[in-house]
Amino acid sequence: MLNFVKNWIRSIASESLDKTLTRVLKDQYVENLFELIPAAKKVNPINLVELAMRAAQGVPVPRPLGSHLHFSPWEKILFNPVHLFNFPTPDNERIRTAVTIGRQAKKPLTIDIPVMIAAMSFGGALSKNAKIALAKAATMAGTATNSGEAGLLKEEREAAQKFIGQYNRGGWLNSPEKYRLLDAIEIQLGQGAQGSAPQSSKAKNIGEDYQEVFELKDGEDAVIHSRLPGVNTKEEFMELVGRLKHETGVPVGLKIAATHHLEKELQIALEAEVNFITLDGAEGGTHGGSPTLQDDVGLPTLFAITRAVEYLTKKRALGDVNLIATGGFVTPGQMLKAMALGADAVYIGTAAVMALISEQMVESVPFEPPTSLVVYTGKRTSALDIDRGAKSLFRYLSACLQEMEQVAISLGKTALADLSTSDLCCLDPFIAKATGIELGYTAPENQGEFFGETESFVLEREQAQQIQASDLN
Repeated sequence: MLNFVKNWIRSIASESLDKTLTRVLKDQYVENLFELIPAAKKVNPINLVELAMRAAQGVPVPRPLGSHLHFSPWEKILFNPVHLFNFPTPDNERIRTAVTIGRQAKKPLTIDIPVMIAAMSFGGALSKNAKIALAKAATMAGTATNSGEAGLLKEEREAAQKFIGQYNRGGWLNSPEKYRLLDAIEIQLGQGAQGSAPQSSKAKNIGEDYQEVFELKDGEDAVIHSRLPGVNTKEEFMELVGRLKHETGVPVGLKIAATHHLEKELQIALEAEVNFITLDGAEGGTHGGSPTLQDDVGLPTLFAITRAVEYLTKKRALGDVNLIATGGFVTPGQMLKAMALGADAVYIGTAAVMALISEQMVESVPFEPPTSLVVYTGKRTSALDIDRGAKSLFRYLSACLQEMEQVAISLGKTALADLSTSDLCCLDPFIAKATGIELGYTAPENQGEFFGETESFVLEREQAQQIQASDLN
């Protein structure tokens, strides 16, 4: 009987496959489902689905977690271990990992590890349970978490031993009774996944807890403006920074989306005497930015860091003004490379959320996406176990730190802050030229000669392309 059933199933499957292959081979493309394959290759599946979403809804597509594109070529950069000319750090020597933000402030903020939880707002992005879990994990790890563009969520503030709040374009955390409760103030003028574009949450998606924290009226949308209310000139921005520093004594910084206008923005920040600058690269995530803002706006995190460090060094501000990098960090190697390039600390967002829910995904899949456990509008937010999620994220942060320490030992360092570009080599001549990292293909003493040959090659190629273009015309 069992053999009969097996043969019957095999016969049905074989017949179905034969018919399918026959149709694929004989039908013209306009009648052939195989048409989807070349179409998807030309457009790519992500763009194809988002194209259909735009056609069906007629509005920008809110894509969670940011761009799927990898703009920063971190994999082209490697660390340089030492053996004899310098020796590795002894096994029993402790690697220093703490970072102080706002050393010039009356009340500097010191974190035990150089990795913080990025700005993800309650309501506009995450649920209350998710925000509390992130805060608890940050406290367990001795680091800070960030409010995002939101009001002051009491439960989050209580769970976070070290709390950075955003003075934001929605105005929800901008009153003295709120920002005086913060350990650092981050003036938010933009983010990597959305630039400085306005955003809003519709009243129909705003629950009572959201309405209370944001102090919204019934039926009122939560609107983030393109500009910070009351700041329409650089002089007004400078006045704001000075006032916040005077009123609170805590570090006051600026957060912007990384941009090709970077140096112009940094100059104004320095004139305002901010304590820290947060740069959000083009890989930065968000709850609901449109694909065009995510994929086509901004400057990659890697190049934003190197340009910012170069400018701050030129202005003799590096060290006095902390540089915090964010946007697309997933692995501890990427985070540590950012620090070697000159960042004092990094924020992680998407990675933190994924680590938070890693063990609890079974509560949502296969019928709902994992993000339904943490986003404010998700269908499974009540299923998130706060303490379990916090422990998962804490373990992830602990593992990341241990891997960073392993690299530091191999480089002969005793502190993560001691890493520099001299501890790196690069596998791409153009990236090496842009970042100042030595090229790994040739010895240090031959770098200039190699780059001279490379530049000559590039010039010859450009001249050939110009000649070819003129011939075609």
